[in-house]
Amino acid sequence: MSDPLFNDYAERNKGPILEVLKRVLPATGVVLELASGSGQHVVHFAEALPDLHWLPSEPDSAQRASISAHIERSGLSNVEQPVDLDALADWPVPFVDAVIVANLLHITPPETVAAVCQGSASVLRPGGVLHIYGPFKRHGAHTSEGNVAFDADLRRRNPAWGIRELERVVDAARVCGFTSREINEMPANNFSLVFDLT
Repeated sequence: MSDPLFNDYAERNKGPILEVLKRVLPATGVVLELASGSGQHVVHFAEALPDLHWLPSEPDSAQRASISAHIERSGLSNVEQPVDLDALADWPVPFVDAVIVANLLHITPPETVAAVCQGSASVLRPGGVLHIYGPFKRHGAHTSEGNVAFDADLRRRNPAWGIRELERVVDAARVCGFTSREINEMPANNFSLVFDLT
């Protein structure tokens, strides 16, 4: 078994994200996490919300190994082994009650926004919840000088990357049958977007 990976940003934001999830997720059911990364988030959430069953996913094999290591180290029984899932490809998962994703849209191509919404709508049961966390522009403008620099750095690294416009995410979700339940400002110039499948 590989050693688990640790990311500082995941450690910093797992607590604030959990506070939102406690409020917006169903009491029971299955939660699919897209782009689970190192696995720190899903184990933290599963420990705090034991009545939910958690399904992590990640296209990168090294990250999947880390997720498995975090699961083994935690001893939790309500977390499945990670699924190899690319948001832009097929979604090989069963129906779920919620989909969550954090810090993905700004480090993927623009078409990932629609793919996340379409894929989530295809696997969610009626009334299911979609939660998206990350940095966003609002009304066409960055919300901080830090995000201006962050966006420029992202685009230097990959021209297809960049901080997305919050309103376009809301529009993409609406096209896929979601209604916007709430938009929360989060620490470090991030947002938490909560949608319900109608």
